[in-house]
Amino acid sequence: MPKAKKTVYLDYAATTPVDPRVLKAMLPYFSQKFGNTMSLHSLGQEAKQALEQSRKIVASLIYAKPQEIFFTSSATESNNLALKGVAFANRIKGNHVIISSIEHSCIMESAKWLEKQGFKITRLKVNKFGQVFPQDVKKAIKKDTILVSVIHASNEIGTIEPIKEIARICKEKGVLFHTDASQSLGKIPINVKTMDIDMLTGSSHKMYGPKGTALLYVRQGVEIEPILHGGGHEHGLRASTINVPAIVGFAKACQICQKQMKQEGLRLTKMRDRIISRVLKEIPYSYLNGHAKKRLPNNINFRFSFIEGESLVLSLDFKGICASTGSACSSAKLQASHVLLAIGLKPQDAHGSLRLSLGRWTTTKEIEYLLKALPEEIKILRKLSPFKGT
Repeated sequence: MPKAKKTVYLDYAATTPVDPRVLKAMLPYFSQKFGNTMSLHSLGQEAKQALEQSRKIVASLIYAKPQEIFFTSSATESNNLALKGVAFANRIKGNHVIISSIEHSCIMESAKWLEKQGFKITRLKVNKFGQVFPQDVKKAIKKDTILVSVIHASNEIGTIEPIKEIARICKEKGVLFHTDASQSLGKIPINVKTMDIDMLTGSSHKMYGPKGTALLYVRQGVEIEPILHGGGHEHGLRASTINVPAIVGFAKACQICQKQMKQEGLRLTKMRDRIISRVLKEIPYSYLNGHAKKRLPNNINFRFSFIEGESLVLSLDFKGICASTGSACSSAKLQASHVLLAIGLKPQDAHGSLRLSLGRWTTTKEIEYLLKALPEEIKILRKLSPFKGT
């Protein structure tokens, strides 16, 4: 079957295109202002100035102090640094870490690694909407608990967690709180001070910035051990030559999101709810994964009985529609999503899921194209399905 010439990109949760304004801001730092921030000469100091100005801009998005922002290469690195860095820096205080059962795989795998190093890990259950109950966090905290890490909003099902309440409990108990805000940063408001967040992970390429840079917010006073050792970059917390062009782009992306967040959120929520309403009404045996209202404005996750999500993604791709079955980091694995299993789905139901994520350049015309193509493709796949007779 020939592939469609038309492309409708509905996988913004996997990655976003770089905003042209971001690219324009980055370009001089590749060939004109290319200095190393550790160099004492004028080109190096020019790059250093751009780095620190970017730090201020990024910090303002989450109401942090510039010196509390540390740039890394990815959200995966930030999450690894948060969990492992805090665990080893605070081992004398305790060896117990709490995470949720719907964290991104880099948190889940970091927790597994910490278990091999002798740490104890508690994985909190969630309800059918993927929500963590703050009271469960309170019950799970012990005398030797040093860290709680709960994702701000699920990258797969879009559910927004009550992290303000969870963080308050952690503060009362004297336990550090980290949240992975890779999917929520730039989409919904975050104030690390009023929300009592000790550490936060954010990702550039999820918000129209370049790949190759991310942030870890670390509240002043939090003890954290580096996991990369070298030349003392990022105030000694994260060695490696600074990726100035990417960081400048990240800062520009933050500026744009700060200005457009409210308006863009309303636009995407309207389109999101239209898709959910039409699909649940027009396609039999279709269900919404995640919370209907307490979810990211751009995230939709359906499950369709009697089909496989991978087949649906491929058939939609032939129609020019880019979607996914879940997290882009694990979509190539032919196994049920741990997030969908955690909310109580059976493996066969989890395999029938489809994630659609909208973004800055999604149009109503594209949504109408999707709403026409999706029922057609599901009908075809169900006729071919071994799970249901014709």
